[in-house]
Amino acid sequence: MKEIKAFIHRNRIADVVHALKNAKLNKIYCNLSISDVSGNLDALDNKEKDYSIEFGEGFITEAKLELICEDERAEEAIQIIQLHGRTGQDIVGWVYVLDISRIEVIKN
Repeated sequence: MKEIKAFIHRNRIADVVHALKNAKLNKIYCNLSISDVSGNLDALDNKEKDYSIEFGEGFITEAKLELICEDERAEEAIQIIQLHGRTGQDIVGWVYVLDISRIEVIKN
């Protein structure tokens, strides 16, 4: 199993999730979660920018997508995230892939 983490612009997350679901990458052994995180991607416009006194610099709210999937589906998932996460900028996010040694399903 693989864990895929992707940090992308919030305005692209809906298209990425829909594409992953259309590829059936949201079934029982393909767990998907999304969180809002603060990051340093280049803002698409001034509305997206924020300044944090705590951090001492500017940042934007990005989407963090986490997907658990079978090894043989990982490359497909990465390609979907890359394709549908595009914004037209040079760097629009990052994708990390980690090996999972064990998964336990919680059942009732």
